[in-house]
Amino acid sequence: MIRSLWTAATGMEAQQLNIDTISNNLANVNTAGFKRSRADFEDLLYQMVKEAGVASTSNTTEPTGIQIGLGVKPAAVVKNFSQGNFKETGNPLDIAIAGNGFFQITMPDGTTSYTRDGSFKIDSNGKIVTSEGYPLSPEITIPGDTVSINIGNDGTVSVLEAGQNTPSQVGQIQLANFINPAGLKALGHNLYKESDSSGAATISNPGSDGLGTIEQGILEMSNVSVVQEMVEMIAGQRAYETNAKAIQTSDEMLQTANNLKR
Repeated sequence: MIRSLWTAATGMEAQQLNIDTISNNLANVNTAGFKRSRADFEDLLYQMVKEAGVASTSNTTEPTGIQIGLGVKPAAVVKNFSQGNFKETGNPLDIAIAGNGFFQITMPDGTTSYTRDGSFKIDSNGKIVTSEGYPLSPEITIPGDTVSINIGNDGTVSVLEAGQNTPSQVGQIQLANFINPAGLKALGHNLYKESDSSGAATISNPGSDGLGTIEQGILEMSNVSVVQEMVEMIAGQRAYETNAKAIQTSDEMLQTANNLKR
């Protein structure tokens, strides 16, 4: 009876993590390049009361035995890197990756981070940077007298300068990919960092080596489905309530046992 109290408590803790994960997904439903997460769970150790296969009589054995589960625990919170919906903006510095890959971003300490958020800007030095001011890698600088910017599907960046009749190429966007993107470490600010689990980054031009192509004037929005998250939330809430009811029932059973002498 006491065992059920602790078992149900693990269920409530697990569903709390589930709801926390769903809440973060919903909070970022309009975040460019955001990838939804899913909480995975696994059952805990089992208490062996009777081994399967032990002799029940001289000629028969127990077919199943008795194993009593002790609850549930979180196993992982997994990022889903499926393609998000595209939103046309018309901004020449809004670019989306149609397919696999990540933009490379140079951090202030010189390390490289990765993002699917293609809402880039130009800083005071003409560099293409993120909303936080971190430059795109390889670094691309837009001349100050630029009239128009064109970014090709293969990542070539060309500009038309004032007084010129033909555009000139000023840079090449390269993308990174990982054997296990779900193993990337999320840093916040729409950035990810390479980890031992993700594997080393492989770098190539867009449209080659299995990487996606670049689409200019378009943003990739989050891959969060509000309807799916709401259904998951309802299921998580009901599971939480059910585990709470199991604790209440166990408490009532203990109370009944304590009152037997009266």
